[in-house]
Amino acid sequence: MADPVAGTVEPAGGATASKRTDLRLVPAVLVTWSVALAGAFIDAAWSASVAGVLAVVGGLLLVGARRRGAASVRAGTMAATLALACVLGAAVAVHCAVVANTRETGPLSEAVARGGGVFIQLLVTGMPAEVPTPSQSGGNRWSVTATSLELTSNGTVIRGSAEVMVVGGTGWQDVRPGQSIRTSGTLKAVREGQTQAALLSASSAPIIMTSAFDVRRSAGEVRRQFVAASSWLPPDAAGLMPGMVTGDTTALLESLEADMKTTGMTHLTAVSGANCSLVLGGFILLARCLRLTRPVAGVLAACGLMAFVVMVGPDPSVLRAAVMGTVGLAALIGGLRGRSLTFLCLATIVLLLLDPSMAANVGFLLSVLATLGIVLLATRVASWMPSSVPRWLAAGVAVPLSAQLLCGPVIVALQPQCTPYALIANVVAGPLVAPVTILGTIAVPLAATLPWLAVVPIAVAGTCAGAVAGLARFFAHMPGAALPWAEGPAGVVAMATMSLLSIPIVWMLLHPAGVWGRVLGVHHIIVLLLERGVITKHGRLEACKETSGRNYQWLLPKTPGPRASRRIPSAGVMRRRPP
Repeated sequence: MADPVAGTVEPAGGATASKRTDLRLVPAVLVTWSVALAGAFIDAAWSASVAGVLAVVGGLLLVGARRRGAASVRAGTMAATLALACVLGAAVAVHCAVVANTRETGPLSEAVARGGGVFIQLLVTGMPAEVPTPSQSGGNRWSVTATSLELTSNGTVIRGSAEVMVVGGTGWQDVRPGQSIRTSGTLKAVREGQTQAALLSASSAPIIMTSAFDVRRSAGEVRRQFVAASSWLPPDAAGLMPGMVTGDTTALLESLEADMKTTGMTHLTAVSGANCSLVLGGFILLARCLRLTRPVAGVLAACGLMAFVVMVGPDPSVLRAAVMGTVGLAALIGGLRGRSLTFLCLATIVLLLLDPSMAANVGFLLSVLATLGIVLLATRVASWMPSSVPRWLAAGVAVPLSAQLLCGPVIVALQPQCTPYALIANVVAGPLVAPVTILGTIAVPLAATLPWLAVVPIAVAGTCAGAVAGLARFFAHMPGAALPWAEGPAGVVAMATMSLLSIPIVWMLLHPAGVWGRVLGVHHIIVLLLERGVITKHGRLEACKETSGRNYQWLLPKTPGPRASRRIPSAGVMRRRPP
């Protein structure tokens, strides 16, 4: 049985083996993240230079680790750890250099520099998303990722592959992955931190040339059928349930979205690590009920999670959520908490190696911080609660609290306000999230194949989603639901300080007897020091037998009656003696 507080594992024999948190991959995460973040804002030459420097430093450290291995195991291990961090950072820098070189010297670079109109043939690779526009713009605009196939600019035909972000108006909401389209527009440079080679501002509707099979398009059709199958629910439930299950917020009411943002429940409307953890946990429970062996159960859970990722759309954010959800679930059900941090570091490094642009993504940062809170704090906070509290309730409180403590400073930097009801709202809504996610996930394929069979799970999941919406509206309209907070670095530092102080405060609230015992112990020590007279003259008391020579009679009450005058004669006046 694991002791979450002490970090120990109790074997069957009763002996306790200490399990420390493994921090060896933490330097690698810090180096790779820093290099990836810097690579998003520097050119290819600088990225290549960084890669070369890190490779040289890593090689020197590796040579030093081999030499010190026989003399000092600890020094050799430290050098090898830093060498691994430098090598991984060099790999990320090479990736950043390749991306920057494609943007600077790729097939679209001349057209971007010229800035004129172009005719372009594209292969759609993503699903369209609505772009927020001012109300006076005159219509909705949509963005979609695509790959350029052929470009015509100033009578010159340029063929080559490069990733493009397309922003267009009417007609672009209907494009689907796998379609080859033609359009016209203006190529512009992307903002720093984006991986696309160019931004295409489309001036015409897309013309579909060919259409090939793409799993993302099929998944999009399934999601739309699920939204249509749940349209008979009340408006709040019909808009929120598809968002909680598949991340589709097209039917979500703006007022409900604002209330969920006020109460800190926006993460429920997107496919997050929590959704992936619930789906993965559901398949694990199914495997246990079927009494499958551990390897077969692992394969079943992995296949189920992959099917869920394909269903909701294998976007980078969904893949990131799947990885982080797997790590978070391993932290909650695994016996070795130290290994969970290792898994988190490894997952972060792999994601940064595959896509360095995630380093500048706020969603990725929040996912890592939330998972880190679950790994480091959730089991400890849950173990602090009294034994009379059910374990599921303790975990339901500890998980959102741990995630909120680490994500709070970043959220305040994005939105300078304090949501005092965020924790209680997420705790109360926590038991409702599982049935919405699991039953809704079951209903998604049924809505596309057997709509009549999907009515029952949609009804149950919709009822729970409506309850979540009701909680969001209730807490959002309570007094002080959104309190102002300091902006800028001052607000971030204040929230970070409050998060650090919240951990011992929570412990003291859950252990009043222990706090009272420590207070009495400190009081007893102070009393002993005072009684033994060990305190010196310089700020401390001491035992002293010498008298000060003061007249202590002034402390006694004065004698009643008239008293003689003690007038002092003025200068220059001689005092007469009485005869």
